[in-house]
Amino acid sequence: MSVAPPPVPARQVLRRLVPSVYLPTVLEASGENALLPVIPLMALQLGFSVSEAAALTVVFGIASVLGPIPAGRAMSRIGAQRAIIVTGVLLVLANLSALVVLGGGMDGEPRPVHRLALVALLVVMAAAGQVWALGRQTYLGTALPAPMRARGMTLFGGMMRIGQVIGPLLGAAVMALGHTSWVFGLFATMTATATILVAVFMVPGEPGADAPRHPAPAERLARRPRRSEAGHRLDRAVLARMAVVGAGITPVMMGRVNRPVIVPLLGASLGLDATAISAIFGATAVLEIALVVPAGVLMDRYGRAAVAVPCSVLMGAGFVLLAVLAGVLGGTGTNGAVLALLLPSILIAIGNGLGSGIVMTLGIDTSPVHDRTRYLAWWNTLLGAGRLTAPLLVTAVTLLAPVAAAGAVSGVLCLLGAAWLGRTLPSLVPSGGTRRS
Repeated sequence: MSVAPPPVPARQVLRRLVPSVYLPTVLEASGENALLPVIPLMALQLGFSVSEAAALTVVFGIASVLGPIPAGRAMSRIGAQRAIIVTGVLLVLANLSALVVLGGGMDGEPRPVHRLALVALLVVMAAAGQVWALGRQTYLGTALPAPMRARGMTLFGGMMRIGQVIGPLLGAAVMALGHTSWVFGLFATMTATATILVAVFMVPGEPGADAPRHPAPAERLARRPRRSEAGHRLDRAVLARMAVVGAGITPVMMGRVNRPVIVPLLGASLGLDATAISAIFGATAVLEIALVVPAGVLMDRYGRAAVAVPCSVLMGAGFVLLAVLAGVLGGTGTNGAVLALLLPSILIAIGNGLGSGIVMTLGIDTSPVHDRTRYLAWWNTLLGAGRLTAPLLVTAVTLLAPVAAAGAVSGVLCLLGAAWLGRTLPSLVPSGGTRRS
């Protein structure tokens, strides 16, 4: 009679994931968040209108709808590690090209080719982001034991929050020392380092990888049921569960997508420059990091609703306050503009930090163990509708009203999402997400 091995301590599990997942996440997120806050400002400098600049992020929404399922298929064929490496290399090359092309466009007379180059960069960023997100999410879903799943996923989200602190501050420093386009070089450097770490430490076939190289026949059958068993009955049940949970958490995703668009555009309308706006992004992200560990403990101990509902409420209140203060303090000078942007950003950051990893955790909670990559691809596609709708919503509102109105709409949606999650989530994931079916 065989004796089951003792459970691996949580710290040891998380420590093994540092070089393959957590550290690359910090680096890639730092580079991305150095660039994201200034993309709308670059767009304005290259000749886009305010509504067109807001619409640029629709590229990420389209990729989040169309990208996950092809990304999942690619990973099934070549493996998550190779997919991440290939897209990482493409992302580095795209940013180095943007450094040369867009830098010249911002210094001289911007032409259509410069605007097309910015759109092309966003397409590459969006495609690479889908591969990196799905690959790491699947990897963690297998590597993390269910009782500590939320802590591991919130730590993953926390690494992104660290990137949101380091990135904008580094971006602000780079722009202060040189040129706005230098953030492309910063992003390329960070992504190259992250890709090297993935290539070295995310070894195909090790525990937690997307799929073993030579699984035993019984293990294959256990992990991949026949389509006649799971492809119809189970798929419908899983998708229904995902749709109910996704309806409540989608407004949070929309708020996250809209924040790096609404806040910079509103800051510019209040008279703040790119350096000040980036500094506000970085400073408020410190609050998000402080909430990573408490959020994971709360979710594992009391269930997902204990975090998801307050996250949505605080983000919604922050966006509404952003719209109110922009109207009240607009035109009162630099100090008033900083206050109007900083106070709501603090509230949004607290809610966002409390929800670190919540979307990815819920995706794993609502998906079965077998064929997890395929189910998570469907989950990400479902939430991609929110990512796609978010910038379109901002664009539509800014065509008819000031940018502050878009903040108010985002806030109301988050508050409605909180009410839906509070009603439905406890019954769907009552035990904190230890579902194994």
